[in-house]
Amino acid sequence: MAELHDLSPAGGSHRDRKRVGRGPGSGWGKTSGRGQKGQKSRSGGKVPAGFEGGQMPLHRRIPKRGFTNINRVEYQVVNVSELGRVDGDVTPESLRAAGLISSLRRPVKILGNGEITIAKTCTVHAFSRSAKAKIEAAGGSIAVPGTEVVEGGEAPAETAPAAEAATEAAASEEAPVAEATEAEASAADEDASEEQA
Repeated sequence: MAELHDLSPAGGSHRDRKRVGRGPGSGWGKTSGRGQKGQKSRSGGKVPAGFEGGQMPLHRRIPKRGFTNINRVEYQVVNVSELGRVDGDVTPESLRAAGLISSLRRPVKILGNGEITIAKTCTVHAFSRSAKAKIEAAGGSIAVPGTEVVEGGEAPAETAPAAEAATEAAASEEAPVAEATEAEASAADEDASEEQA
């Protein structure tokens, strides 16, 4: 039976520390492998990364162009050909359960690569034009989270007849106020004429 004192590490897995400056017999005495004089022989004499001895370093010589947009929105993309792997409606949660996206913290966009033959109700953050056309052609519907799901896309904020009805209601509320003001003015005129008489 093996005892604790019989155990040893695998060969080559452990090496002793390199002890420098311990005399000439080791081969690493006196200058400790740093050579004589110069910046790299000194304590703390390290050279910054990218330093080229004073000449213009490469990262400053090459031309720069463009910028990084800090407001860029990076979507997780899913193609319409993969929507058949989702059970039920297509939402970020169902896409995550199907393994088509990796995070619920980032927005999702559906692209139009491939074909879809089954009707799906898709509620994600963005759609490409071709994906929208293919989903609707298959009998499905699309919506962005926070909007009403309707056949063929999102529900309009307010239709023209509804807007006209709201305007007429506001006008009808103002009309009695105007009539009451005219009646008060005519009564005041009559009182004034009676006093003069």
